[in-house]
Formats: sequence, structure tokens, C-alpha cells
Amino acid sequence: MHSTTTLLSLLSAAAAANGASLPRDSVCGAAAEIQCPIVFDGRVSADAQPTDFDSASTSIFNPDYVKGNNLKWSDILQFPDAGTTHFDNETHKPFEVTLSDESIFQSQQGFRRAGLQFNGDTNNGSPGSQGVKTIHFSVKIDPQRGLNLSHEYILVWHEAADYSANQFNFETGTIIGQEGLPKDTYKVLNRNNQQIWSTPILEDQWQNFAITLDFNQNTLQVYYSEADEPLESVTDVVSNNNAGEGQYQIGLLKKPTGTDDVVNSGYQESGIDEGLIYGSLFVEDSANGCVSL
Repeated sequence: MHSTTTLLSLLSAAAAANGASLPRDSVCGAAAEIQCPIVFDGRVSADAQPTDFDSASTSIFNPDYVKGNNLKWSDILQFPDAGTTHFDNETHKPFEVTLSDESIFQSQQGFRRAGLQFNGDTNNGSPGSQGVKTIHFSVKIDPQRGLNLSHEYILVWHEAADYSANQFNFETGTIIGQEGLPKDTYKVLNRNNQQIWSTPILEDQWQNFAITLDFNQNTLQVYYSEADEPLESVTDVVSNNNAGEGQYQIGLLKKPTGTDDVVNSGYQESGIDEGLIYGSLFVEDSANGCVSL
């Protein structure tokens, strides 16, 4: 009896070890569960085609903004084989936002940018700018479209309705005016462009983030995990000016170097072919402290 118990214990331990070494989807066949009501869902359907994002009738994002004047989203978005992300499952796939020399929005000659906006996220009166909301996103490096980290990149942000400020920025690269910060990290900056948290960029796996914005109490909080691990709080609830409504943007805004007028001038190298892979993108209602982990 004692030897049988020992054998069963050893078999159970071996099974647990084997299960722990497999990706989450290989073990349970499902992504992490979203616990809170979804306000905007930016998870891309597994059967989506690039041209789906060129029309308001088929896109989950605004097909008109924010991108190069002569580009369609089907020119910008790619669908790399990058594995399943934290809150995605077999019905979703990751997507990549890319930059090129043509990524000039309106007359903003200093920037190269491509920023997705959720359909329904209006500049004024948006449900994403009321109460308590959490934006979730996962990112992964594309080794074939590396970023030039001598530049500053904003990768996810919430821009006030009057375009005067961003309530928060999720960034990487060399932050203008804060060149002492390591360039090879992901950084969360508050409305005053002060870094409140950072983590090193991992070259070969997904990194998962969530940022909770309390528009009533003017606070934010950051959550983080790697690969398939549950999100954990990595900051306290910190004070932040969340006033001004506005919209979320998800993509790449690459600032120039060598200028004080980053919108209109400065250096951008030619032959740009850069990108970042995204997944698990959605905004949820975090009333009563609800945050999906």
C-alpha cells in the first residue's frame, strides 16, 4: 500500500511537471478568462483579412484614423505567426502595426505614426473615458521589423479630446528630455511625462500589460505579466490627471530626433520598415475594482 501511494505520487508529480512545461493552450485549450464587462473589444478574429480593416462595416477599429495620408490599414496591418496571447484563444489572432516612410499623418512631417482607435470610442462622451476603465494589451517584438530605440516611440496611449496632452503613455526607446532612462525598456508615463514604472523588453516572448484609469478619482494603476502568467499589480494606485476625455490609440507613434518641434520637423531615417505585434487588446469596465488577471 505504501509503495502504491508513492508510485501514484511520483506519477502525479511527473504529470504536473509536464503540464507546467507546456504552453497554456496545450494544457487547457483556453485563454485566461475575462472577468469584467468589455467596453471595447480589439481582439482580432482568426479569420480576419487585411482588407476588413479598410471599411467601417467590417472593421473593429476606425478605418480612417490615424495613419499615413496615402495608406489603407490593409497596407499597414500584418498577421504574423506569433502564438496565442494571454486573453486570446483559437478564435483570435495577433496583429502587427507597421511603420514605413509613408506613415505621415496629415501634415505631421516630424512623426511617423499608425494608431488604431476602437470603433465607438468617440473624442467626447466616450464610455472609455468615464468611470473606471482598464485597457489590456500584450506586445511582442518582431525581429524582422526591429524598432530604432534611439527614437522615442509611444505604443499605447489615451489622448485628451483637445489634443493638448495624453493621460498616459506606454512607450519605449529614448525619451526626449529623459535620455538617462534605459532605452530598451517598456515604460508607463503619467500625464506629466514622468515615468512611473518600467520593465526590460523581452525579445522572444509575449509581455502582458493592463492600465486602470479611474476618471472619477484621477488615478491610474499598472499590471504586468509575461507569457501565460496571470497579471499582477506592479504599482500602487497613483495620482494622475485623467481629465479631458478623449480616445485610446494603439500602434506606433515614432518621434524624430534633433528638433524641439517633434510634430513638424526633425530627423527620420529613410527606408523605415518597423513594427510591433499586439494581442489581447480590449477595454473593460473596472467598476467595483474588477480587473481581469
